[in-house]
Amino acid sequence: MTQSLPPIIRETLQLGAAIPAHPLALTSDRRLDERRQRALSRYYLAAGAGGLAVGVHTTQFAIREPQHGLFHPVLELAREELDRADAQRTSPLIRIGGICGPTPQAVREAALLRDLGYHCGLLSLAALKTASDDELLAHCRTVGDVLPLMGFYLQPAVGGRILPYSFWRRFAELESLVAIKLAPFNRYQTLDVIRAVVDAGRDDIALYTGNDDNILLDLVTPFRFVRNGQPFDRRIVGGLLGHWAVWTQQAVAQLNAAHDIVRTGGSMSADWLALAQQVTDANAVVFDAANGFAGCIAGIHEVLRRQGLLENLVFLDPAERLSPGQAAALDRISRDYPHLLDDEFVATHRDEWLRR
Repeated sequence: MTQSLPPIIRETLQLGAAIPAHPLALTSDRRLDERRQRALSRYYLAAGAGGLAVGVHTTQFAIREPQHGLFHPVLELAREELDRADAQRTSPLIRIGGICGPTPQAVREAALLRDLGYHCGLLSLAALKTASDDELLAHCRTVGDVLPLMGFYLQPAVGGRILPYSFWRRFAELESLVAIKLAPFNRYQTLDVIRAVVDAGRDDIALYTGNDDNILLDLVTPFRFVRNGQPFDRRIVGGLLGHWAVWTQQAVAQLNAAHDIVRTGGSMSADWLALAQQVTDANAVVFDAANGFAGCIAGIHEVLRRQGLLENLVFLDPAERLSPGQAAALDRISRDYPHLLDDEFVATHRDEWLRR
């Protein structure tokens, strides 16, 4: 039986939220640094995030490996911090967990997320690289019987696969589907997904950007297609982004500004277009686009380390590191775009968040 999403969470998803992809804090000997892991969650929620995405690429997929055994503990810590925050709120925060692997693994992960109170699963299809559309859809249906789904179009450069319009058109018919994260970093493929959702008549599916190269423009663009002979617009309403795991207070402000533009029917100013370019420039450095995204997780961690939220640049994969020149490029971004940073906000509250 398909699981349903609480109405208040569905409404929040459809209004659009800033959802950071949660990093992983480790000690120098590669053990979970619980204090700093909690501090990161507290930072994001204090910055105004509408929820958290945990166990996703930014959290490092290797948390699932038996020698680490961190998938459940990391989900549990985030749940506890979300519970603490929800106790002080009138509306609950969105809880999204990553789901990976072939069907048996994906079902187990979905069941764990459900049992821990997560609302939906961000479903990666990276492990099914040679599966047909029919096989992919059967996989999605099976997982969706356990937990509502957020679809995920992941760019091939970091492990995704190209998925045609024909797949997305059928995928959009799944009753368990509540949202889609668009992260192909490709305009053509982004349009494939949105057109498929429009053609399926699924106005209830929330669209979220993961296109780190086009974040702000995604959030204000009317995607206009023709349905039943009439023009029909869809909007990308929020973002689920590794990029929003840094400088999160400013990311929330940018999303709110985008919502204001859409709500008032205002046009994009030259300053907004310039800001969009600057965010993309910053992302290119944090995500290490110059080196095929090799240092994307390390770039996120370096920003958080400089802010004092993380203690080190230690990862589950010892080969993970900043690329040559990436640290100097981060210096440039911090110098040239101080309005993108939230260093003062972090410095004011960091010690409070780091308390056990």
